[in-house]
Amino acid sequence: MSRPITHLPEPSMSTASVSFRPGAVLADLLPASRVRDAVLVVGGAALTGLAAQLSVPVPGSPVPVTGQTFAALLVGTAFGARRGFLSLALYTLAGMAGAPWFADGTSGAAGASFGYVLGMLLAATLVGALARRGADRSVLRTAGTMVLGSAVIYAVGVPYLMAATGMSLGAAVAAGLTPFLIGDALKAALAMGALPAAWKLAGRRG
Repeated sequence: MSRPITHLPEPSMSTASVSFRPGAVLADLLPASRVRDAVLVVGGAALTGLAAQLSVPVPGSPVPVTGQTFAALLVGTAFGARRGFLSLALYTLAGMAGAPWFADGTSGAAGASFGYVLGMLLAATLVGALARRGADRSVLRTAGTMVLGSAVIYAVGVPYLMAATGMSLGAAVAAGLTPFLIGDALKAALAMGALPAAWKLAGRRG
């Protein structure tokens, strides 16, 4: 007579499948550890600093077109609010301390474009919080997330530009917002393709 089965082993779940629960972001697909989080924070800051060196001057504006806004929004969305905030805080503090990785290899808080750096810090936190709610898992929601994040950057950057240069509101908008709208649309399109696709790929592997 066979003995009754008193215990069945619980089915194992992959890291990817666990991370598909509500509240997960792409970075949660990696095995959880403090080392992972530290590497992500430093890597996010470094990515933003490198992207800032992809700079194109805008005639008549002290603010160049760079890749740092896209990097900041991508870091926030993929890492979540806390790690996104810490990444951009590290980027900001290191730049203020003299690391030449703001736009055009500059550093310090005296530049007219520093307000955009502060805006990116807030925006990365916001889009990271939205990503925890699944805002990066569809094309339309990703588009809305990128637009909202960009709006936060301008909401801080344009008034700072006015204060730093003495420009009027109209002049600051013309110099520090309007020239970047097409570039922002292209960056949003990249995110709209990349982030939902990353989730789909992770789902297939999970």
